[in-house]
Amino acid sequence: MIRPGQFIRLLGIQRVLIRHGLDEIILTTHLFRPIRFLMYLFPWNWRRRDYAPKEERILHVLEDLGPIFVKFGQLLSTRRDLLPEELADQLAKLQDSVSPFPADQSRKIVEEAYGKTIDEIFLEFDDVPLASASIAQVHSARLKDGRDVVVKVVRPGIETVIKRDMGLVMILAELAEKYSDQARKMRPVGVVEEYRKIILDELDLMREAANASQLKRNFSDSNRLYIPEIDWELARRNVLVMERIHGIRIDDTAGLEKAGVSRKELAEQGIDIFFTQVFRDRFFHADMHPGNLFVIPAQGDEPMKLALVDFGIMGSLSDEDQRYLANNFIAFLDRDYKRVAELHIESGWVPAGTRVDEFEFAIRSVCEPIFEKPLREISFGHLLLRLFQTAQRFQMEVLPQLILLQKTLVNIEGVGRQLYPDLDMWATARPIMKRWMSEQAGLRHLIRETRENMPAWLEKLPEIPGHAIDVLEKMHKGELQIRSSSEDYRDLKTEIRQANERTVMTVAAAAMLIVAALIYGFNTSSPDRNMLVFLHVPLPSWLLLAGSGWLFMKVWLRR
Repeated sequence: MIRPGQFIRLLGIQRVLIRHGLDEIILTTHLFRPIRFLMYLFPWNWRRRDYAPKEERILHVLEDLGPIFVKFGQLLSTRRDLLPEELADQLAKLQDSVSPFPADQSRKIVEEAYGKTIDEIFLEFDDVPLASASIAQVHSARLKDGRDVVVKVVRPGIETVIKRDMGLVMILAELAEKYSDQARKMRPVGVVEEYRKIILDELDLMREAANASQLKRNFSDSNRLYIPEIDWELARRNVLVMERIHGIRIDDTAGLEKAGVSRKELAEQGIDIFFTQVFRDRFFHADMHPGNLFVIPAQGDEPMKLALVDFGIMGSLSDEDQRYLANNFIAFLDRDYKRVAELHIESGWVPAGTRVDEFEFAIRSVCEPIFEKPLREISFGHLLLRLFQTAQRFQMEVLPQLILLQKTLVNIEGVGRQLYPDLDMWATARPIMKRWMSEQAGLRHLIRETRENMPAWLEKLPEIPGHAIDVLEKMHKGELQIRSSSEDYRDLKTEIRQANERTVMTVAAAAMLIVAALIYGFNTSSPDRNMLVFLHVPLPSWLLLAGSGWLFMKVWLRR
């Protein structure tokens, strides 16, 4: 249902479309096709007009519609798996830089947030913003203790504008999905919902502050990456104060050369930092464009550092996504396309019923031409993109975190190769992935997982013997055999064997957990007790261990 405010906004959008000659797009959709003839009744269509290419006109429409549509266009440009290449290239040109709002509004927002005047909070506050974007603008300031900071202020009334415009875009997406077969393949409703969440999350500056703190903590032992300090006492949902970074923009090549920065070293360091975020921490900065990257040159004993700002858009990966992603990259490097196909099915990224051989053939057709190039010329980001495009033919549902990863890869690759054209992404990233995989499969990982899970195992330990006895009693009474004779199981012999195996494993697990508990008690006992800890184990525990072992052997011998 379109509200009055949205209807007025819709009329304004239509005027912009007409001005750029894009009303034809609306009238050629399935919904309006029966009344397409009406476009010839409009006076502005009575004479032939020379227009720029359609993709370029869409770019100008989004710019004219305002900051929210610009932001949406920017985010949409990352979905190259859905958009025609020409349109994605045009949308990538959108700049999230809009006219600043008046300084007196900034001051009012800050003073309302703190309940104090600007002069009570800051020693200095610059009314001219350092930057102004669609969601917020940034002012430089100085605190009473002399620290240089930046003050990020959310635009007044922007949340209302976002909800109005995104609600309208959602209505259009629903209509497109309902009436257009071509649009339905792009899943516009899901795309709009995904980006509505991203944009609304950017409004909460407390969330951004938490992101910055987490990233700083992840690199607390590193001298390669610098994250500005957050002033938590001055952090509010619509105002954020953080340390000001005095550095050189990463795309300021003249400034870097003047400071004596090695562009090759800087490019490799940036790639290494990004892949460390992905494969060590599973938490990464997802907006690493040149405006958010600064270089702090080496000073004395301090090495060169890369500094990040703007933590509104962050990405994260689950354990499973991280593991499958690393294995996919390694399989790609080895050109093991069958393994790539199997990993996609195992991870659930494509439906379980997908034929491995068909998927393998499709992946090989896409990747073999890419690998004909020298390895250093192959783009990680574009390889992922081609993979997503291929997998969509097999009903792959591309997850938002993977899209953020692909978009950031494209950004960081572009910056890296601008700094150093001969940058070999694969040579830089492969050791990180190999190291991560060895840690995941090695003894260190097993010990860490055991240490983390031991308290939960011990908590469930008292329940295990009871469950095992229940299973044995049901088996003795024939209940398992009766259940196996239902129509769900046609082969009685197979079910009995499976029931025995489950029983064996249950009892074995009980015995092993009890032993683990005793060992755990030994390991956590005080040093002065040493090996005598076993003499102090209560008699019931020894009886329970012996009884479980006896049951294990008895059931095992009867299989």
